[in-house]
Amino acid sequence: MKSIQFKALADDNRLQILQLLLSHEYCVRSLSRKLNITESAVSQHLKILREAGFLYGEKRGHFTHYKVDRQALRRLAESLNLLADLEETSSEEPYPTHSCRCRKYSTGGK
Repeated sequence: MKSIQFKALADDNRLQILQLLLSHEYCVRSLSRKLNITESAVSQHLKILREAGFLYGEKRGHFTHYKVDRQALRRLAESLNLLADLEETSSEEPYPTHSCRCRKYSTGGK
């Protein structure tokens, strides 16, 4: 799921949509006007963000207003924090040959 979430965030329009929705609920038409892109493009971006688990919609009359699942963002941020906190394994050799087979760092010659 995390790779889907990272891919969903890898588009400037989707990031802008998330930023807008973090401060206010919007429907497709309002997002389209704010971003100056077509409603169909907004719908496609919203679909990707929903499938990644970042958004959910609430139907109000004929329109669906979208909200951000802040917990989903927090979980992704926490997984990044855990990744950043991983310790590098140390070795007595500066470039251990058991984990890298390239010639540049090999101690066994050419």
